[in-house]
Amino acid sequence: MLSRRLLRLKVIKALYAHIESESDNLQASEKSLVASIDKTYDLYFQMLELIVDIARYAEERQEIARHKKLPTHEDLNPNRKFVENSVIARIADDEAVKAYLGKRALGWSQYPELIKEIYNRLIKTEYYQKYMTSGQRSFKEDLQLVTDFYTLELENDEVLEDVLEEQSILWSDDLGFALLMVIRTLSGMRESQTSIKLLPKFKSPEDLEFAKTLFETAALQFRQNQTYIDKFTRNWDVERIAFMDILIMSTAITEIVTFPSIPVKVSLDEYIEISKYYSTQGSSTFINGVLDKVVESLEAEGKIKKTGRGLI
Repeated sequence: MLSRRLLRLKVIKALYAHIESESDNLQASEKSLVASIDKTYDLYFQMLELIVDIARYAEERQEIARHKKLPTHEDLNPNRKFVENSVIARIADDEAVKAYLGKRALGWSQYPELIKEIYNRLIKTEYYQKYMTSGQRSFKEDLQLVTDFYTLELENDEVLEDVLEEQSILWSDDLGFALLMVIRTLSGMRESQTSIKLLPKFKSPEDLEFAKTLFETAALQFRQNQTYIDKFTRNWDVERIAFMDILIMSTAITEIVTFPSIPVKVSLDEYIEISKYYSTQGSSTFINGVLDKVVESLEAEGKIKKTGRGLI
C-alpha cells in the first residue's frame, strides 16, 4: 500500500510543478497529483510481473535449444527449476494480477532487450546458481529465490530506471517504493494459499483525501507560509535557499496547521526525513531548525490545534 510518506512526497512534487508552471488551474494540478499516485500503484503490478516475463524468456531459450539441429544432452534435458518456480507460476496465474495488468495496459512485451539483460545478469548471481543446483524443490526455496531477486537486483538498475521513465514520466523516483510493496506481498505468500494477497492502494480510505486536501491547502497558503519561513531565515541569503527546502517547509507547515489528528512531531519527522533524500546536503538540519521556530510561533498564535491524547 502507498505510505503517507510517499503521498507527502507526491504532494511536494505536485506543488513544485504547480508553482513552477505558474498555473492558476488548481483542479488540473490536483488531477495530475491523483494520476501520479495511481501510476505508483500501477508500478507495483508492473514490477510484480517482471519476474514472470523473465521466467518466460528462460523457457523460450530452452525451447529454442531443444530444436537445434544438433542439440546437446543439456539442451534436451534442461534444468527447469527456475521456469517451473511455483511462486512465479502463482503470480502468472493470479486472476487479480492479470485483470489489473490488462485493465491498465501494463507489461514488458515491448522491452525484450531489458528482459534479456536482467535474465543474463540473474543467472550469473551466486544465489541463483545455488538455487538451481541445490537438488531440492520446495515452495520456501522458490519464494526465497524470487525475494532475493527483488531485493538484490533491481533498485540501482539504471537501465531499468531509464525504461520505466520511458514508460511513464510519473514513475520517476518510485521504483524503491514499488519494490518494497512487491517484497511485502511476497512475504505474505503461503504455500497453502491459492491466490496472492495483494496490497491495497491505500492503508486507509482517508489517505487519498489527505493527499488532495494537503495539496490544495498547501497551494493556496504557499505565500502565507512563506512569510513564516522568511521571518526565521532573515540571516540567510534567500536566493541561496533551495526551492525544494521552501516547498518541504511550506507543506509541513500546512499539514501541522490543517490536520488536527496528526501529531506535530509526526509531521516534523516525516518532512525532515523527506528532505534527507530529496533536497540538498545539510537541508534536513536547516529545515529542522526553521520548522522548530515556526511551530513555536504558530503555537503562540494559537494556530495549531490538535485533538486527541498526546497529539501535541
